[in-house]
Amino acid sequence: MQFLIFIIAYPFLWIVSILPFHLFYWLSDAVCFIVYNIVGYRKKTVRENLALALPYLSPEERLVIEKKSYHHLCDMFLEMIKTMTISSEEMNKRFVITNIDLIKEYEKKGKSIVLLASHYASWEWLITLNDKTSFRGIGVYKKIANKYFDKLIRDIRSKYDAELVVTRETIPLIAKNQKEGILCIYGLASDQSPKLDRIFHWDTFMGVEVPVHTGAEMIAKKYDLCVVFIKVKKVKRGYYEATFVPITDNPKSIPDFEITHTFIQEVEKQILEAPEYYFWTHKRWKHRR
Repeated sequence: MQFLIFIIAYPFLWIVSILPFHLFYWLSDAVCFIVYNIVGYRKKTVRENLALALPYLSPEERLVIEKKSYHHLCDMFLEMIKTMTISSEEMNKRFVITNIDLIKEYEKKGKSIVLLASHYASWEWLITLNDKTSFRGIGVYKKIANKYFDKLIRDIRSKYDAELVVTRETIPLIAKNQKEGILCIYGLASDQSPKLDRIFHWDTFMGVEVPVHTGAEMIAKKYDLCVVFIKVKKVKRGYYEATFVPITDNPKSIPDFEITHTFIQEVEKQILEAPEYYFWTHKRWKHRR
């Protein structure tokens, strides 16, 4: 059944990926109309999240953000598909990294990096980073249930020499790379809600006390990795600008949970600049005090 679903869906995905951008975003608008107006995908969750995180805005103002966020959600989903066939030249025009020299400085120090990202603007196109540095790029991800789509995602990333590793394999891989002296950038999107049995720390996020992921900080301290936040800005439709924000190159000297707290603050700042580009469909505040 998984293979049948894949072979039915794949031709459609490929056709979408080769569409010229003006038709591509027209299709995104059509998908958004279905997702938002007909299906109402996670609309209740989005409204609850916006009310929790942005209580000072009027219902009308939050509704504007809600509608814009669905348009961005659909753009992001289709842009992931576009990665199947987009050229490196086109990708580099549309996803610009402003301060790659910071990463090159860490290269000179011979230290690997934990790159903290959030579900904001575009994290999918961060794979272009591998074209600009000699670090080995590794993204920590949740495996897709359909093994054929999972392989497709891995193949798409491999265009830019990016590797994917599931959570349970992350620490053994880091330990192996450290032992062999392989410099890597480990990308983690750490702004989601942890499972109840994985809660080690609570912090305030968008004014609400919630459990937070501390795995990235624990890894950085254990293996003495530099910690960098990647701030992504949506310049206009289909164009993004990414900036590296250094958190620390000496994690063992930082008090426990301060790295995590700094990351949460950076995520907040970019959300407040343009909240419509955050993924409000995530149940980020499902556990709260």
